[in-house]
Amino acid sequence: MSQQIELQAEVGEQHTGMRLDQVLSELFSDYSRSRLKEWILQGRVSIDGSVVDKPREKLQGYETLTVQAVIEDVIEWQPEAVVLDVVYEDDDILVINKAAGVVVHPGAGNHTGTILNGLLHNYPQSRQLARAGIVHRLDKDTTGLMVVAKTVAAQTHLVEALQARQITREYEAIAIGQMTAGGLVDEPIGRHKTKRTQMAVDPAGRPSVTHYRVAEKFRQHTRLRLRLETGRTHQIRVHMAYIGHPLVGDPAYAGRLRLPKGASPELIAVLRGFERQALHAAMLRLMHPITGEEMEWHAPVPEDMLKVAEALRQDSLEHDWQD
Repeated sequence: MSQQIELQAEVGEQHTGMRLDQVLSELFSDYSRSRLKEWILQGRVSIDGSVVDKPREKLQGYETLTVQAVIEDVIEWQPEAVVLDVVYEDDDILVINKAAGVVVHPGAGNHTGTILNGLLHNYPQSRQLARAGIVHRLDKDTTGLMVVAKTVAAQTHLVEALQARQITREYEAIAIGQMTAGGLVDEPIGRHKTKRTQMAVDPAGRPSVTHYRVAEKFRQHTRLRLRLETGRTHQIRVHMAYIGHPLVGDPAYAGRLRLPKGASPELIAVLRGFERQALHAAMLRLMHPITGEEMEWHAPVPEDMLKVAEALRQDSLEHDWQD
């Protein structure tokens, strides 16, 4: 069985002069290069509304690419008995609380043990859905809530809602440095120029907006609540590093470990032992894609992040630090 879905993305300035097939593989990385090339040759790709069937077509920048994608059953990835922490389920959607260290979608170096593998095992009908129904991703070491579609109709509506910024996602995080007030970061994000596995603030990147507020202040750290308007890869991590407050434990954007002056051996041990970004998708709110009912879920902050917060709280008390 197969289904047709429409994919759309804007070409950035950084893509000027690049070939169509190269840009498609970057903008739609969920799909293989060979599949994207096949869609081009089949006349399923258009640039600003005009069909193009030449993979080597050069782009000028700022075009709109549209792909009329035909999705066959997901056969390239194998079902696996991956345990999924399902916090809500009905006939149309699943809401999962993802654990740290679990990859959402198979990719380079992570072909097994992913959420997608688990979906194929637990929900065989998901083979008929693009990305097995996955609507949005969380980074490997980010924990928390994500919604998955169980039907084509639900997936179509959820993707549209996500693009229209109608799905609310709030995160809990612990940032390095003392922050006095909340705010927002409205800076475009694109692929890092030299570190291809990382993202960066880039004037030629895609619009990206992150709201944040201070939840708790520590002596040299801050606990935050953040809300995404957009959902770029690594968005919160990149934006917080950009304003000088990277997330505790972030292996890509925080640089070397920074220890508070006069930190106790206990706090040092906790911070050294925390080897992932301190980021948790704590709240998810959306309109049900079929019934239209507003729904909201909350996932408790995981134990490892609570341990870091408590150690920082104790450090503030020991140094008689007050907000």
